[in-house]
Amino acid sequence: MKTILLLAAAVAFGTGVALAASGDGERARILDGYAAQAKAPDFTGFSAERGQALYLGPHAGGTVADTPACASCHTRDPTATGRHYKTGRDILPMAVSANPKRFTDPAEVEKRFGRDCVNVLGRACTAREKGDFITFLSNR
Repeated sequence: MKTILLLAAAVAFGTGVALAASGDGERARILDGYAAQAKAPDFTGFSAERGQALYLGPHAGGTVADTPACASCHTRDPTATGRHYKTGRDILPMAVSANPKRFTDPAEVEKRFGRDCVNVLGRACTAREKGDFITFLSNR
């Protein structure tokens, strides 16, 4: 058990180090925080594949039936500008490559997850889901 926790900490720390090395210190700190929260015995790190599945959906149970996936507003291409389903206003790209400031403000990140997870999933996102989501979009 102790070995598994140490491995999870090493993986989580390694994720933060890799991102910090690319100049994304705030994003790395946010991911490290989610890794600490997700420290279940089976946690081995964040997954861009799981993040992509979360982004693309579709999901059932969300409070807004018109948005069964993040891609409903943000498009299937996270490097593209999205459009809000109700207001029609533009939404900056989700991919870090197209929007380098994405996922760098901890308060903004939590605000968006707090609202959007309920709208799309019908519940709060777990720390692992948040980390997977950011990992996917950090690599796009």
